Amino acid sequence: MSPKPYSLKHATSSAGLPDEIGGIWSAKFAQIIWAAFVLFGFLLLLTDFLVGGSLMAVAAEVSPGELPKVQPGLIHPILEKEIIGKALTMTECQHYCDARVPTLPYFGNVTQWQAYAEPLRQRILEQIVFRGRAKAWRDSALRVEWLEAILGGPGYRIRKLRFEALPGMWIPALLYEPETLTGKVPGVLNVNGHTPLGKQYPPKQLRCINQAKRGIIALNVEWVGMGQLRTPGFAHSRMHQLDLCGASGLAPFFLNMQRALDLLLSLEHVDPNRVAMTGLSGGGWQTIVLSSLDPRIALANPVAGYSSFKTRAWHLKDLGEAEQTPCDLATLADYTHLTALMAPRPLLLTYNSKDECCFESGYALEPLVAAAQPIYALFGREEALRTHINDEPGTHNYEVDNRQAFYRMLRDYFYSGDESFDVREIPSETEIKSEEELAVSLPEPNEDFHTLALKLAQQLPADPEVPQAPEAFAQWQASSRKKLGEVVRIKQYTVHPTAVVQADAPLGEGQQGQLRSILWRLAMDDAWTVPAVELQLIDSAKPTDEDHRPWAILVGDHGRAALSREASSFLNEGYRVLLIDPFYFGESRLASHSYLFAILVATVGDRPLGIQASQVAAVARWLRQRNEAPVLLAAFGNRSSTFSLIAAALEREAIHQVQLQTPLGSLKEVIENDWAGDAYPELFCFGLLEAFDLYQIAALVHPRTIVVKQPSARVVQEFSRIGALGHLKLEDSR
Repeated sequence: MSPKPYSLKHATSSAGLPDEIGGIWSAKFAQIIWAAFVLFGFLLLLTDFLVGGSLMAVAAEVSPGELPKVQPGLIHPILEKEIIGKALTMTECQHYCDARVPTLPYFGNVTQWQAYAEPLRQRILEQIVFRGRAKAWRDSALRVEWLEAILGGPGYRIRKLRFEALPGMWIPALLYEPETLTGKVPGVLNVNGHTPLGKQYPPKQLRCINQAKRGIIALNVEWVGMGQLRTPGFAHSRMHQLDLCGASGLAPFFLNMQRALDLLLSLEHVDPNRVAMTGLSGGGWQTIVLSSLDPRIALANPVAGYSSFKTRAWHLKDLGEAEQTPCDLATLADYTHLTALMAPRPLLLTYNSKDECCFESGYALEPLVAAAQPIYALFGREEALRTHINDEPGTHNYEVDNRQAFYRMLRDYFYSGDESFDVREIPSETEIKSEEELAVSLPEPNEDFHTLALKLAQQLPADPEVPQAPEAFAQWQASSRKKLGEVVRIKQYTVHPTAVVQADAPLGEGQQGQLRSILWRLAMDDAWTVPAVELQLIDSAKPTDEDHRPWAILVGDHGRAALSREASSFLNEGYRVLLIDPFYFGESRLASHSYLFAILVATVGDRPLGIQASQVAAVARWLRQRNEAPVLLAAFGNRSSTFSLIAAALEREAIHQVQLQTPLGSLKEVIENDWAGDAYPELFCFGLLEAFDLYQIAALVHPRTIVVKQPSARVVQEFSRIGALGHLKLEDSR
């Protein structure tokens, strides 16, 4: 049951504390109740004035006991009606993200470019890659452990090794060395993409073998989440657990690459001026990221590895994985910028014409070249920016045609175009080794995204206290609301409503009155459209032109269509009800690639959680402006409860009470339950747990009431920290 308007409540618990006092009053006490209502009216208004709310006494013409009743079965078909359609939210999201991706400015000379490029490189490293608590990982010393050597093939050997990407996270690797080494020779960092085979991927073995047979030292590095590191804790969508803790989830990926580069450059025979990097798909992404940000890479060949964020917004198969869309990167740079940052170093962009995976040459290549070509021209190095399009087989591959394109780059730039350097593939298929043969022993346990996040979460939030003294508490609320708004990137949307359909339906046999429904499209400025269903019980004998019944806004994890029972309960208790589907929920869920669009929103600088909270707060303001009636916000589910709690914490004027059903007790549960970003993307708001846990956000709602339905033991435990504030009521009806 939802709370009666203005009924008196006591907190209830499994220990059997008193339940609701009040409810529906019998007729013979009506005069007493009215007298009490008038007596306390002044006190209610005075309290509201002092705390900044705007609670108005509800002089409703119809009391809950006199209203007609409605059954969920009448409501459900209304809630299922289409309002905005399946495509609108995705289209809005595409335009929203596209418009926020930066473009590369014009530069008139090399000096102007260099004055821009180096600070940009440092900002990306400081503000994106090593953001927050990840800075400590960057400063750790390189540790390498050399293991056994195995027979390679004619002219080369393979040495097994492991190195630490960051403290406690060991990466297996293979070093392909020519049997005879004198002086300095080129070195190549070979990375792989999203293949479960990892370093054992046959095309990767073949290019390492071919490099070694040409006198080049080749390092074959495992990638987190692949091959030997293909474990649940290394699943790429779990990098968001680190983001939630305020540590860049991108950092382990970057250190996986950069520590490998450190290792390669530490070898006696590697020429530091002739180090190249190459990889397919996710390996192509690794190649452009490390090479653009670490000038020690002298030559790069990403193969079918990336496209512009603008391209990705419209070519859905390019949306990629979590690491390719890191939080806030597009506030500083697009992949066009990273491509240009390679100038004047040699860069070969290899793409496939019929790529079934991603990054087809026909649309992905041109924006990258168009951005980088003018920068290479400033240096007079136009020839150093090359492209190669593979037509046979033309699919997502790093087969012989693409490998030979890479060998040509090595010849032209590392061997001064020496024609004796044969760029034709040396057949070596018989030398491909099995997964077992290439396995590298790893220490147990080995850190991964999840274990790192668990350790970080133990120390969070950074400041767990809620002041008790009134003056200190008021100051804490003011500063904390500002900080929370910054963390979730809150918006002050204005609702521009459009009524789509209005209908009155009879309640059924034996009942007077009707159920009025209005389907709304609520435009949030020029950004989003939120679908809403307004429901009211209408008594034909009573006027409705001065209706001051309170509002209940309902949101749920499974969308408005799943809330017919809850809507009928609120209606029958005297509320007018508005059910909405904020961004990513119900009808506002994206038709496809929803998780990838959610992280695209984050990379352009916003937060899905903040958008949801902003939409809810805007709707509450709109309802208050319609007739000054109080607004209760009711959320059903742990996800909806989270953004609703944030909305209430930040919108003090319009939301007068909050009801949460089955909320989380702590943001730490997200990590403890090992949730992944692809299932709950909005909960992984960067740095939220570092700044606040849920009990602190609940404290920001004070002095307005929070009613928690069906609280878990964790809710009881965590929220007890703010029990002395007196605004929290726990109701366990199970």
